[in-house]
Amino acid sequence: QVQFVESGGGLVQAGGSLRLSCAASGGISNMNVMGWYRQAPGKQRELVAIITGGGRSTYAESVKGRFTISRDNVKRTLYLQMDSLKPEDTAVYYCNAPYADPFGFRPWGQGTQVTVSS
Repeated sequence: QVQFVESGGGLVQAGGSLRLSCAASGGISNMNVMGWYRQAPGKQRELVAIITGGGRSTYAESVKGRFTISRDNVKRTLYLQMDSLKPEDTAVYYCNAPYADPFGFRPWGQGTQVTVSS
């Protein structure tokens, strides 16, 4: 069964940095597209960044230039380097390897809380 375990969150001041990790297991191949998503209190879950098996990445406009997504296919681990953090980045961050056709998500992990203080 697919499992995602996110880690690396915490409390940081605005302008600071964090690096999130996501260990994926149970049928996720190196060719799967993987992504980071976040959900702030009272808001819907939103896409932060995705990366293909070949390493091509796409970012939400709100994080472009500040966040960097990467993956280690040997370790089956997804990363998100977050720099120049802002209070509006406060959310629970999740990783997933969405299905393409039909589009959908695999079971979510517990996520990791990121809190940015002003």
